[in-house]
Amino acid sequence: MANSMPSPPASPPITAPATAPVWFITGCSTGFGRELAQQVLARGHQAVVTARDPARVADLAATGNALTLKLDVTDRKQVETAISAAEARFGRIDVLVNNAGIGYLAAVEEAEEAEVRRMFEINVFGLNRMIQAALPGMRRRRSGFIVNFSSIGGLRSFPALGHYSATKFAVEGLSEALWQEVEPLGIRVMLVEPSGFRTDWAGRSAKESARQIDDYAQTAGRSRQAVRASSGHQPGDPERAARAIITAVESATPPHHLLLGKDAYQGAMAKLEQLRVDFTTWEQVSRGADFALQKHA
Repeated sequence: MANSMPSPPASPPITAPATAPVWFITGCSTGFGRELAQQVLARGHQAVVTARDPARVADLAATGNALTLKLDVTDRKQVETAISAAEARFGRIDVLVNNAGIGYLAAVEEAEEAEVRRMFEINVFGLNRMIQAALPGMRRRRSGFIVNFSSIGGLRSFPALGHYSATKFAVEGLSEALWQEVEPLGIRVMLVEPSGFRTDWAGRSAKESARQIDDYAQTAGRSRQAVRASSGHQPGDPERAARAIITAVESATPPHHLLLGKDAYQGAMAKLEQLRVDFTTWEQVSRGADFALQKHA
């Protein structure tokens, strides 16, 4: 029997210095969350890597100074426990990334209320729970960064995506109020607004209504088919997106809105133009809705 060569010792995981930034990322089993966690750890940062099934992110713990945790953002107790565990392990959370979210495809009339409520519970209320749990520590330190995943669908909506966009419009409004409240305390807030990227959003993660009405075949139906057909072929590169997010977070002047993808940029600019036309065309009617000014002798 031939002698076998001894296997080389495994490379030890990168150990980040205690001063390295601490990232807390939700929804790391796939997509943006997983890619961002990988890149953060590769840069020598510290990371709290979370998923509903922690076994799906266990491999990330070997790539750097990571803490993997079970986290369902719809469970307030799990949220509070995860934040406490992160602060106990690392002493702080520098960057909270609210990435966990799901999609749902349905015309407004077709949508099932239970599915819509479930999506709001994850995309909006879950995000809010994470913010509320992380902010006390950030306020004490007068430092922190909150990254909220929205979408180009948070700036403009599309057929079959009305309720999904409603969750992202809610995230946009919440975030805009939030940065006005916390930036005087030294805490930054940034919305991430991607267009189509090669994540699982258009595949497994997005359910669709059981009922489909023929009258909407050319609007919501066509849009639904386009979303499904795009899965795995979207122009957006999650690796480049993750790098862009890290670059923005590390910038001295990070944006409040970070568009990701050419389609996101073009779509956002088109929406701005649509708003400008509506606003200026109806300017006199808009201004005329106030009480008439009283003239004083």
